[in-house]
Amino acid sequence: MENITAYNMSELTQNAFMDCLFKEGEDTTNHVKVEGIVNMFGLHPQRLEEKRELVTALLAELPTEFKKGYTFLNLCTTKNGVQWTDEQRICEQLIVMAIGLDLMSYCFPREMWEILPGGVPYVMIK
Repeated sequence: MENITAYNMSELTQNAFMDCLFKEGEDTTNHVKVEGIVNMFGLHPQRLEEKRELVTALLAELPTEFKKGYTFLNLCTTKNGVQWTDEQRICEQLIVMAIGLDLMSYCFPREMWEILPGGVPYVMIK
């Protein structure tokens, strides 16, 4: 697997996520349904599973606070404090793949997000 750095995390995340989406004409009957921050997604189960090692490695680059539950607002930085993306949609893509693989979860139900800082969820790496 490619060496992961803050400088390629965004590209690796986007490419992996796009590969997990269904292609035009594919049967979507068997899909992994994941509620993202903004959107609902149906991911291709086999291609998602093929990304398990990569997603695990990407999650390992996040701050250790995510192991106990941490705000989505800090997902854009690495454990070394380097910003790996400035696009929240890319952070959402990583979360969606991780939740789909049962590697991450939301700490609170969606109904509580509005009372959290920034009105965004806290997420936890399992």
